[in-house]
Amino acid sequence: MKLKFIDHILIIIGNIDRTVKFYTKILGKSIHRDKESVSWKIGDTKIFFGLPFKNINNNKFDKNRIGLNHLAFGVRTLEELKMWQKKLDDENIQNSGIIKDKHLDRDYIWFDDPDLIRQEIYLRPNNEK
Repeated sequence: MKLKFIDHILIIIGNIDRTVKFYTKILGKSIHRDKESVSWKIGDTKIFFGLPFKNINNNKFDKNRIGLNHLAFGVRTLEELKMWQKKLDDENIQNSGIIKDKHLDRDYIWFDDPDLIRQEIYLRPNNEK
């Protein structure tokens, strides 16, 4: 028996309005929004951003702690990656520019969302499934 796909991902965030404003620039119109969460669909996977289930003092993301380090969205061509670079720049989203992954020798761009959760747009050509 083998799992077939990732159904959804839930990322805890600090502020719904700030998250919607940021991710709409990248992902377009959300498919769902209420007072506690917002979601988009990427391929067959849903990505949810939601408020914490309980209140924790000084609750901030840290990519070096156990758990999520980053989320990588995929593109298939260098031209697509270059278009994303332009879009991020046009939206005034601070980013790394196109850089080379030192482990896999693939191009990508990184940026942080308003909760400082690292995001990437990662080039994986069609011939590398």
